[in-house]
Amino acid sequence: MNNAVTQTETSRESAFARLFTQISGIRNSLWTGKKDRITHPFWVIVRKEISDNVKSWRFIILLTIIGLTCMGSMYTALTNISKAVRADNPEGAFFFLNMFTISDGTLPSFIVFISFLGPLLGISFGFDAVNSEQNKGTLSRVLSQPIHRDYLINAKFTAALTVISVMFFALSYLVLGIALIAIGIPPTFEEFLRINLFILLSVLYVAFWLNLSVLFSVRFKQSATSALACIAVWLFFTVFYPLIVNLISKALQPSQFASDRVIFLYEKIKFLLVQIMPNELFNEATTTLLMPTVRSIGPLTVEQIQGTIPGPLPLGQSILLVWPQVTGLIAVTLICFAISYYTFMRREIRPRR
Repeated sequence: MNNAVTQTETSRESAFARLFTQISGIRNSLWTGKKDRITHPFWVIVRKEISDNVKSWRFIILLTIIGLTCMGSMYTALTNISKAVRADNPEGAFFFLNMFTISDGTLPSFIVFISFLGPLLGISFGFDAVNSEQNKGTLSRVLSQPIHRDYLINAKFTAALTVISVMFFALSYLVLGIALIAIGIPPTFEEFLRINLFILLSVLYVAFWLNLSVLFSVRFKQSATSALACIAVWLFFTVFYPLIVNLISKALQPSQFASDRVIFLYEKIKFLLVQIMPNELFNEATTTLLMPTVRSIGPLTVEQIQGTIPGPLPLGQSILLVWPQVTGLIAVTLICFAISYYTFMRREIRPRR
């Protein structure tokens, strides 16, 4: 055990030694006037962080879990694809979109797995991004080099988001490839665009949890504390907040003799309460993108329903329908990043004694 810990510390020290050597080489090149192929210090740190993330056991374990769940949901979708192509099913023409949404009840669909495991992926990449290096004394050594302080936190976020993006695109395109071999029908251009928008939305959803974990990593000194804080927030929005919404909805529920206006206001309040949850915003947006027959997200009045013709929406209308949810995810992600950036820039970092 001691040998394993010693080897891990030695590998980390060697990685930081290579980082210092590269940054020192950049500084010497700048001082000597050499301008040929000078790598920016920011990208040096990004490459180092990507290498550390890919080689870490946490990434290998999470990649294995997400890969196995992806294969399981894909197998379930392929075995139940015949139910989705019936003549009475308006979504039967969207074969490849059904690969991400179909489930027979034994295993959840692909989007449900991403909604559940995505936060864990983002938390695992960011809960010890800053405080672990400060506790080991490597943070002061990196910042002692002639680089800007914001390069470090920006590089950590960029590296983690790059690894997450590559993993999501690889898994989604793997599903597309296997479905193409099994079905034998190529996806339409609209289906391909909808799947890529779903992948980008999944990356944005995980980026929120990544920024939240980086914020807690900057705020707390111990990695265990920041990890518990992130998991507590995730459990609150996943388990406890829906229970609170149910209690409030039950207390405000109108009588069966209430007017249509009162019932509509009650449904509107329930809809606004659940919009606070990031996972609910993600589920609503992904469901609308991958199910073109979804024509509305919130409650509708009788006047709004009259005269509507059932059928799939074009891609542009689906994007307009989910734009408030996408804007909400972007807003909370940028807020978490701005707070962590401001806190890190004003934080006093002393060398370890």
